[in-house]
Amino acid sequence: MSTPMACNQPQPHVALLPSAGMGHLTPFLRLAAMLASRSCTVTLITIQPTISEAESTHITSFFATHPHINRLDFHVHPSAPSDTTTDDPFFIRFGAISHSGHLLGPLLCSLSPPLSAIFSDFILTSGVSQVCEHLCIPNYTVITTSARFYSLMACLPYLSLEDHAKTGGSDNDVEIPGLGSLPPSIIPPPLFNSNHLFTNIIETNARFLPKAKGIFLNTFDGFEPETITAQNNGEVLTNLPPVLPIGPYEPYELKQGHHIPWLDDQPAESVVYVSFGSRTTMSKDQVRELGKGLKRSGHRFLWVLKASKVDKDDKEGVEELLGHSFLEETKNEGIVVKEWVQQEEILAHPAIGGFISHCGWNSVMEAAQTGVPVLAWPQHGDQKVNAEVVEKAELGIWARHWGWGGQKLVKGEEVAEKIVELMGDHILRANAKKVGQEARKATKVGGSSDKADSKTPSASPPI
Repeated sequence: MSTPMACNQPQPHVALLPSAGMGHLTPFLRLAAMLASRSCTVTLITIQPTISEAESTHITSFFATHPHINRLDFHVHPSAPSDTTTDDPFFIRFGAISHSGHLLGPLLCSLSPPLSAIFSDFILTSGVSQVCEHLCIPNYTVITTSARFYSLMACLPYLSLEDHAKTGGSDNDVEIPGLGSLPPSIIPPPLFNSNHLFTNIIETNARFLPKAKGIFLNTFDGFEPETITAQNNGEVLTNLPPVLPIGPYEPYELKQGHHIPWLDDQPAESVVYVSFGSRTTMSKDQVRELGKGLKRSGHRFLWVLKASKVDKDDKEGVEELLGHSFLEETKNEGIVVKEWVQQEEILAHPAIGGFISHCGWNSVMEAAQTGVPVLAWPQHGDQKVNAEVVEKAELGIWARHWGWGGQKLVKGEEVAEKIVELMGDHILRANAKKVGQEARKATKVGGSSDKADSKTPSASPPI
């Protein structure tokens, strides 16, 4: 992909500003590496302190392997929400970051050479846009979810979801201009509460989207064609900046994750890979039912297990969670790890034949890029909307009746049935491979993602 900025000019200087959590950090690290490889001076502004050990480890490793990228720490003071609608540490940090954007001015002015543009996380749109406007620096907003969920976020200030719910809207779809309808069951429940911290953060930042020069999306035309077309035709909202689908983002060079030689000994497309991301946990009962399902399915499996939302609090061992008998009985069929893994490398391994995923957007794009079929099991946030995108793109299947994570206990028999379907559906496998071909084609020279930068205004001269 050619760079989205006018990087044929002498060394434009781009700053990137991610939010908290690996789901937000990972795409920014990939963008930073991409820009740096295309003759841009790059400064990565890192939010400090981090919440998870994974963030700290990845930031350290990234700068060790990319010494030509500048690092600038942005210290955000921890703050508790003024309400009691959430105790989620990531939501609380999102709120603190969102309210700290206005403090960036002195940091940005200290950079040399002067900045040509800033790529900032959606969570920082309100604060960063005001600073950028004052400093005359173009700001591009980076969206870390699907194009479809971005449309919901952009329209949220005008949808009155709380009123929709009060008037019996639980049975009526929510209309998104230019994109049709969304069943209320796939919209994150906090969005129906106008006082919820998560809702306030999205609404506040969505109102400042028109001030951005462009919107970067980690997706590609062939994956969400109708949504991207509606957005760029002004059918969603007429005042939004152009959407630039430049995904799937290329993996960046980093020290190896947890190496799993076991995979090398497995037959092609025989292994189910199971991972629910960096901040999703299941109850102990659900973990054990998932284990029963994997065992009952008869398929080999590689399971990355997580027992707490924040990895620093994850103290229980695999045997404590699953029991000695499970590990003993499945030792020849599967492997369970609790270490961080390089997921894109695992999905690209020829032994992987299916992916049980929460449908966090980074995971979706990695599955799309490698052409691995997905069994969608959304847990929270944007993940049901993303699962709908996966299903429509024919990358995977979705057991809708399982609901949100924790809403019901999905029994091992049901899990096994879906795994058998995932691994045995040859049409699904062929369709997923086609998605992979389209994803790789999009990022090649002349592909749709490569061409997306032609719609981007040239970088302003350094101030």
